[in-house]
Amino acid sequence: MSVLNPSLQRSLAAWGTSDFERILKQELESLDKDKLPLQQGLSNSNHVVDAPITAIILGVSEQDEVIRVRAGIFYLGMLGGCSCADDPTPVGELNEYCEIQLEVNRNTAETSVFLVEQSAS
Repeated sequence: MSVLNPSLQRSLAAWGTSDFERILKQELESLDKDKLPLQQGLSNSNHVVDAPITAIILGVSEQDEVIRVRAGIFYLGMLGGCSCADDPTPVGELNEYCEIQLEVNRNTAETSVFLVEQSAS
């Protein structure tokens, strides 16, 4: 399932240069969280925390008019409980990680973002 389509203009402008991955990482980390499938990627919690994310670029390839990028995203989640005195839900933030695939249109910089399903191994 694709999420909203961010425009990665700076990354596209850097395509083919040694700065591409650095600029893409910066651009990903500055995106609004609703442009990434973070909520769908939660595995330890049930709500994405409004905190900075960290992106790592795992791979880049080019096919026709699309730049494909696989990236890992580190972020924080929280378990939402009832806030009752006997609620066993731990308080605090939990580390989360998901992998995404980006498909950047080389003509428009419009980007489709997909959650990469992780196999349980």
